[in-house]
Amino acid sequence: MSSPPLLRGAPARTDTTDHARTDTTAVGTTGPDPHGPGAAELAVIAGRIREHVVAMCAGPEGGHLGGSMSLVEILSVLYFRVMRHDPRFPGLPERDVLLLSKGHGGIALFAALCEAGYFPAESLEEYARPGSHFMAHPHPEIPGVEIASGSLGHGLALGVGYALANRLDGSDRRCFVVMGDGELQEGSVWEAASVASAHRLAGLTAIVDRNGLQITGGTETVNSLEPLADRWQAFGWRVLETDGHDAEALTEALTRPADPRRPTVLIAHTVKGKGVPFIEGQARSHYARLSGRQHLRALNAVRASAGGDPR
Repeated sequence: MSSPPLLRGAPARTDTTDHARTDTTAVGTTGPDPHGPGAAELAVIAGRIREHVVAMCAGPEGGHLGGSMSLVEILSVLYFRVMRHDPRFPGLPERDVLLLSKGHGGIALFAALCEAGYFPAESLEEYARPGSHFMAHPHPEIPGVEIASGSLGHGLALGVGYALANRLDGSDRRCFVVMGDGELQEGSVWEAASVASAHRLAGLTAIVDRNGLQITGGTETVNSLEPLADRWQAFGWRVLETDGHDAEALTEALTRPADPRRPTVLIAHTVKGKGVPFIEGQARSHYARLSGRQHLRALNAVRASAGGDPR
């Protein structure tokens, strides 16, 4: 795989047209020309990310399988079509920033960073070994990881800080915060949402991995979030919704011009465990240690869904 360009994707853009206050329409499946690989190539990349995830979950410690698999298209689009970044210089000042607030999706982030060129695939073999930097949750010792995360409800507040710092620096770089839907039951999320709206942080985009499940069951059973779009809108955010496994729809949503008056949240509807039929849509997939046979089944399913040949 060739090295990504110095600045991938489009710079942050500001739309000065007058938007209606209630922009909650669903995102379509067409949009601007992608700033990176085409649909077929991106599907192959997503397939490789899923292969890495199931391999880590087949290790002796297992891993957060379900919530990592639901993130794959989101991360693929961000790193290969949308974000400005350079794996050769992870601290590049002009880079866009991604904060994985749902830190239990860390192995998906590791796999995406690997495919983007931040470190070789062999590094992922160190996952969960004593002394390894690759563990259940991400931390900044890993190239490309901005923050340590795992304590849910913290990421959006940190995103507010990044966005405010960017404004003070006169920088147009964007900050993306990827959250789980169960995480939205934390009050600190809504405190941060209020501050972001009050400061009109147009450079801040929150992405909600709306797979409908958390470790103890369905989000609507544990502590209902709906009407979720209305909640974000009431806090003064521009709200977009799309299929979180449709790369073209995600690209269109994440490359829309910013609204200068408010931050944006994208509610991405996903399937927990996506790509592995025997665990899809099940809360028990939250953390899994795959046996050798299960690993092979999962690998075959992932390769088949990505258009490859199962082995």
